[in-house]
Amino acid sequence: MLDGFGTGLKDALKKLAGKTVIDRAAVDELVRDLQRVLIQSDVNVKLVMELTNTIKKRSLDEEPPKGRSAREHVLKIVYEELVHLMGDEVEVKLGPQTILMAGLQGSGKTTTTGKLARFFQRKGLRVGVICADVFRPGAFEQLSTLCRKVNVPCYGETGVTDAVGIVTRGMKELAGTEVLIIDTQGRHALEEVLIEEIIALNTLSRATHRWLVIDAALGQQAREQAKRFHEAIGIDGVIITKMDGTAKGGGALSAVAETGSGIVFVGTGETVENLERFDPNGFISRLLGMGDLKALIERAEEAISPEDVDVNAMLKGKFTLRDMYKQLEALKKMGPLKQVMNMLPLGNVSLPQDAFDVTTVKMDRFKYVMDSMTNEELDNPGIISGSRIQRISVGSGTTPEDVRELIKYYKTMQRTLKTMRGGQGKFNMQRMMKKFGGT
Repeated sequence: MLDGFGTGLKDALKKLAGKTVIDRAAVDELVRDLQRVLIQSDVNVKLVMELTNTIKKRSLDEEPPKGRSAREHVLKIVYEELVHLMGDEVEVKLGPQTILMAGLQGSGKTTTTGKLARFFQRKGLRVGVICADVFRPGAFEQLSTLCRKVNVPCYGETGVTDAVGIVTRGMKELAGTEVLIIDTQGRHALEEVLIEEIIALNTLSRATHRWLVIDAALGQQAREQAKRFHEAIGIDGVIITKMDGTAKGGGALSAVAETGSGIVFVGTGETVENLERFDPNGFISRLLGMGDLKALIERAEEAISPEDVDVNAMLKGKFTLRDMYKQLEALKKMGPLKQVMNMLPLGNVSLPQDAFDVTTVKMDRFKYVMDSMTNEELDNPGIISGSRIQRISVGSGTTPEDVRELIKYYKTMQRTLKTMRGGQGKFNMQRMMKKFGGT
């Protein structure tokens, strides 16, 4: 998520951390670096100047608290002001509620509705969905397909153009659900007919929440959409989609935050599982390489059971081929490996891209290879020599190169885990969290 944004922020702070003296010149250089990174990430120039002026003033005027160095104090100020830029956290209650989904066509609203249904279902709630998108052909078919995948009932009427009627009948049909999500129609522009219809649906449904779905690629233009919908129905939360594939996410995030409509979720991929709660503290923490342990724990609790993975072995970096496969299988349930690793507090450690480069096809091939290994080889990969590689490849129906690739990947993961636990002295989680006042 926003790799360039995060890398730029980390580089700016890393440069500050390397200074022997934190004086006006050092603060001025930090401010210039932050301005460049934020503007390149499409954050509004006015907001950038307000943010960096505040950082500069606080850094020069405030005295560090007892026990904190000037460098650590400035780093904490940057962290606090970046969190403030993202807006306040929006509370999501896990109880009976009706959610009205708004947004323009192409924003990812229908897919997000399916993801949202999955989110509440995972929390143990009975969820129902109504498709009131009567404008886009195939909207009901798309939404019902998504809902079938997660076993959530979806009400809609093919060929009917009366959205108010559909919602009226849908609410009766799904009266037994705890969370009702209504997907409304989108247009290419904020036409009056669209606004009038969503006002009528909001009145009819007595929606508990009115959430706006916005494409991250819009950048600063997101502000106008958020403002217009808010004026019509009182938007109380925003979901930003496609955060995994755009450099303009910084603009969308800050633009929405500027309107006062808090960000509730961000979409981080294409499957129904790829929807994350937006926590400003966790988001900035992750961008700065401090991880987001709260989100990681929540995702792990939902996706895996304790017997799926030996967490202690993973953090100690001591694991066999057998352990590695179990852990990769467990991590796969939690989502893309890179997203999971970004939730770990790695400081300025950059993990090699090949640590993430494992596909489902490769996973299957690795299993074939390991099925042809002896228990001794699985528990002690160091003994696997050339003759053993040949025997394993023949027995598994793979090539010697496939066996070598598995061993290479195992060694990469072993080195990565050692780096994460601070084996090379680059990463100290307690020190990093202390700098930013984390817990």
